[in-house]
Amino acid sequence: MAEKKIIAVVGATGAQGGGLVRAILNDTNGGFTVRAITRDVQSDKAKGLVALGAEVVAADLDNPETLKKAFAGAYGVFCLTNFWEHFSPERELAQAKAQAQAAKQAGLQHVIWSTLEDTRKWVPLSDNRMPTLMGKYKVPHFDAKGEADGEFTKLGVPATFLLTSFYWDNLIHFGMGPKKGPDGTLAFTLPMGDKKLPGIAAEDIGKCALGIFKKGREYIGKTVGIAGEHLTGMQMAAALAKALGQSVRYNAVTPEVYRSFGFPGADDLGNMFQFNRDFESIFCRARSLEQSRALNPSVQTFEQWLAQNKTRIPLE
Repeated sequence: MAEKKIIAVVGATGAQGGGLVRAILNDTNGGFTVRAITRDVQSDKAKGLVALGAEVVAADLDNPETLKKAFAGAYGVFCLTNFWEHFSPERELAQAKAQAQAAKQAGLQHVIWSTLEDTRKWVPLSDNRMPTLMGKYKVPHFDAKGEADGEFTKLGVPATFLLTSFYWDNLIHFGMGPKKGPDGTLAFTLPMGDKKLPGIAAEDIGKCALGIFKKGREYIGKTVGIAGEHLTGMQMAAALAKALGQSVRYNAVTPEVYRSFGFPGADDLGNMFQFNRDFESIFCRARSLEQSRALNPSVQTFEQWLAQNKTRIPLE
């Protein structure tokens, strides 16, 4: 048997990276083995990956030398950054640069960079339809990732740029699920009007990424967008009502109201939803349902995801 090629996975204990680690481990005849990269190899999540059969190595996105060691000898690597850990687009950019340089030095054959649109290409800083944040961004957690695409390109890294979608898992972990109003009725709040929002189960991102790695060189130099479904807030509320067995009202607030909610990142997310809303056709078209299914035939619909996860959504 041919020796399996190593895929190194950054953020292996997180949503996207963890999904890819499990996808590779579950694909026993797939020709790949996984090297799970995490800051803390002693964490419960890291130990859980070891128990599943993953090689787990330590590296820190803020320490480029550790990345070079972690990438050495791999065939491919899955790169990402996590804005919500530190709320710094500049740090994201530096971390992306470090990953691109380590990938170049390691001579990798295929890199997937988990990215998003630089919204400033559509809404320049001079455009006041949404506020400029942190001095030079419209949607900080999008813009820095989009800007970082150039770090991979200019070094000639053989990269696929993977555009992800809104995680349905945000309804569990990010406080975006339905909330009880004063009358006891659940309300699902989004500033999307009647526009569609591409969404995906976080676990399916990793499965789609594995699908890209399996295609070899076919997707190198290309941008690939993935989603499980494109749904309006009304459609999501209806699916939630069906899954939860109780009424769920769609609360379509304005982006201005959403930005005023005051939780950490509310202004960033308010701008993000406004961008998704105002550029719905471009945003949805960039995330092909057909291509997502071709890469990952088991990609879930929102209803399927809810069937598995409805009891995990806090409703208070």
